[in-house]
Parts: sequence; structure tokens; C-alpha cells
Amino acid sequence: MGKLADWGFSKESWKGTHGEYWVLAQGLILIAFGLLPQWHPAAWESWPLAVTYGRQAIALGFAVMAVILLGKGLIDLGQNLTPLPYPREDSSLVQTGIYSWVRHCLYSGLIFGTAAYSLWTLSLPHVLTTALLFAVLDLKARKEETWLCDRFPEYVDYQQRVSKFIPWLY
Repeated sequence: MGKLADWGFSKESWKGTHGEYWVLAQGLILIAFGLLPQWHPAAWESWPLAVTYGRQAIALGFAVMAVILLGKGLIDLGQNLTPLPYPREDSSLVQTGIYSWVRHCLYSGLIFGTAAYSLWTLSLPHVLTTALLFAVLDLKARKEETWLCDRFPEYVDYQQRVSKFIPWLY
């Protein structure tokens, strides 16, 4: 089982004790996102060029933000990485680097990445799936934060200082 066991997965854990079903839901949503067809109303094709360029610039900004959040988040998290919301037994609380800006930067990176694609393509099915991903990751983060508060008493102060998903906003 190797890496999965290191992350906290086991035959027993599929009873849902460490949030395995949140990981499953997240994975299924991301697979669906990749398989969905693009669709938007035909009228959206005739938007002024300035609106199109503005939308594309925002989408590129979101994509850059996604790469930064995911890349730096993986590096800063290091050996604490697990897809499960339940913290690893040997974990430590990371509050530095990108984690001094956003508490759940890997989730944020996924949200920004799917939002970037949705905005770039103007695909309504992808926008709706991004909203669903946001809702699931928000709920997953809430469960994770309950466990983090139990494991690390200083997490409560960290929650007050650092945004959950979007720096200075949420």
C-alpha cells in the first residue's frame, strides 16, 4: 500500500474515519470537470473585443494564481502532505510560506484552476462544476479544521490571522 498508507489510508479507513469520502467526492468532481463538454449560449460569441480580452486576462491571472498556490503549497507542505482532511500522525502545523497567506492553498489552487478554465472557455457546465468543487472543498476544509484544532491548539489563532481560500477575502 506504500504511499497510500503513509497518507493515512488503510482497509479500515474506508469506514470514513479520516475523511476518505471527501477525497473521493473531490476526485469524482475533478474527473467530471475534465470530461464535461464545453457549452455556452451562442450570444456570448458576439461580446465586444475589450470584454473578451478582459475575461481572458482574468482567466490567465486565475491560472497563474492556481500554479503558484498548488506549486508553493506542495513545496511548503512537504512531508505533511496527505489528500485526506485528517492530519498525518507525524504532521506538524505549517504556517509559513504560502500558508501564511492562505490556510488551504491546495484547495484554492484547484478552485482557481477550474475557475480559470471555466472563464477562458465560458463553459457553463464547467462554471457549475467549479461551484460544486468550491462547495465540496469548503465542507472538506471545515472538517479538516476541526481535526487540526484538536491536534494543534495554536490552529485557532492561525484561523483568525489567515484566510481560508482567497487571501484577505475568504
